[in-house]
Amino acid sequence: MYKILAKKSLNPTVTYMEIEAPLVANKAKAGQFIILRVDEEGERIPLTIAGVNKETGAVKIIFQIVGATTEKLNHKEAGECIQDFVGPLGTPTHIQGLKKVCVVGGGVGCAIALPVAEALHAQGTEVTSIIGFRNKDLLILEDEFKACSDRLVVMTDDGSYARHGNVTVPLKEMLDAGETFDMIITIGPLIMMKFVTLTAKPFGTPVTVSMNPIMIDGTGMCGGCRLSLLQEGKRVTKFACVDGPDFNGYEVDFDEAMARGRTYFDFERKAHEKACNLFKGV
Repeated sequence: MYKILAKKSLNPTVTYMEIEAPLVANKAKAGQFIILRVDEEGERIPLTIAGVNKETGAVKIIFQIVGATTEKLNHKEAGECIQDFVGPLGTPTHIQGLKKVCVVGGGVGCAIALPVAEALHAQGTEVTSIIGFRNKDLLILEDEFKACSDRLVVMTDDGSYARHGNVTVPLKEMLDAGETFDMIITIGPLIMMKFVTLTAKPFGTPVTVSMNPIMIDGTGMCGGCRLSLLQEGKRVTKFACVDGPDFNGYEVDFDEAMARGRTYFDFERKAHEKACNLFKGV
């Protein structure tokens, strides 16, 4: 069992937790993830590691309440325990040797982008961060990004806070002005990462995307997290849990990934509704 050391709400649909898991905290690096189960009968879900505290043995996770399992997890409080917490899994984000990087995060994907930006900042990389949200109420981690970025641009789709527009607007402005980056690292909704990649393509700037497809075992055996990539003119299959979660954005078949991601949408919606009904009146 793994104890919840801290919990707080970042916005109405996003929750921050610290889980006591010293072995994971000691080895985790930016870009890696864990798989957890809330209870013995729970499903396995992957969550990216949002940071660690090696002194307390805490692993930080940030999750959006979208399905049955995240609903159940959100009803856990500090001092309670969850059943399983396995990791670190996946390949860490490659940041060595990068001198100037643009980190682009969208929505709850900013929770994944933040430890990458922090790791880049810690090694002396010049970091430009662009973070985007649908509206002001969904904004998270602004102060944390300010602390690790040489420049921070905040966007809201409806203009209710900071700049009006999506994350590709300032990115294109920078690239059009002749600014160059060793790498653009983008993490967020698939559609956002697709258009960040398309924005960068005419300029030839390398793009790394963080993929989070359907995942079960986290070891590559179930095949649920498979992705189609185009490499050297050939279509190849990779597995996000062991080959990723980071991939070359120019190689990813985003349309297929989005279609596969919607496979269980109706099932998950009904499961979420059932879980919500269980907690009514609790």
